[in-house]
Amino acid sequence: MTLQSGARIAVLGTGLMGAPMARRLIGTGFDVVVWNRSREKAEPLAADGATVATTARDAVAGARVVITMLTNGEAVTDVLFGPEGVAASLDPEALVIDMSSIPPDVARDHAVRLERLGVRHLDAPVSGGTRGAAAGELAIMAGGPEDAFTEAVPVFAAMGRATRVGPSGAGQLAKLANQVIVGVTIGAVAEALLLAAAGGADPAAVRDAIRGGFAESRILEEHGRRMIERDFIPGGKVRTHIKDLDTALAAAADSGVTLPLTQNARDRFAFVRDAMGGGGYDHTALLLQLEEAATGGGRIGTGPDRLPE
Repeated sequence: MTLQSGARIAVLGTGLMGAPMARRLIGTGFDVVVWNRSREKAEPLAADGATVATTARDAVAGARVVITMLTNGEAVTDVLFGPEGVAASLDPEALVIDMSSIPPDVARDHAVRLERLGVRHLDAPVSGGTRGAAAGELAIMAGGPEDAFTEAVPVFAAMGRATRVGPSGAGQLAKLANQVIVGVTIGAVAEALLLAAAGGADPAAVRDAIRGGFAESRILEEHGRRMIERDFIPGGKVRTHIKDLDTALAAAADSGVTLPLTQNARDRFAFVRDAMGGGGYDHTALLLQLEEAATGGGRIGTGPDRLPE
């Protein structure tokens, strides 16, 4: 059975991603209840038509679907199963969709624990950033039972394009694959544009010239533009990307796989966070580490850096 417009959806976590995702659900006609640990992040959604709940348990009361969009696996575990957790308050017909980025083994554990309560679970992390969330153009990678995925299709359609990639935990593995590609490609685009600038070419013109060829990508399009404009206001934060790459490296080690390019990118992101105080910068700021390491003093663009306050 698929969900119809007007069904109640609880969104737990209304930060940079959760808030625009909730707005997309409201705009599609769902009855949306929102909750955030810091209430001031949820209250603006009342003007869009959401009901703002005082507690997470209040938010899930009567909800057919519960979406979690939280910082990490520990936060999701606490909201579901902690002292004030919602698991015991869920409707037996409810479907929990965790759209956070967490370790695959944690997602599988959540699915098992909820199944014992008769509640279904999908892990469905996303890619596309705040812009994709606002436009309803997220890439959604779902793991879990096929019937649960089929029921959730109208919910996913409000937020982007969903693909079921396998059983519980598979969505998180797909997100890790995504983050590996994004992290390494940000580094490749930064190196390429830095090479062009250091050699005397116009990096903006070089970016335009190679668009449409084999180097074309969303990273070249969006993050390449950010590098040239020196816009490091997040989007996707450096500290968040490090968390995801650490999870990917741990999963790879468990599977007997080595990811040397991922490790290199992770360590350079860590330099931005630790040595440059840039944990809250957009992950495009990997460029800053490469510029720091350039012995010839290379720099992309002529304008000042736009940094978060």
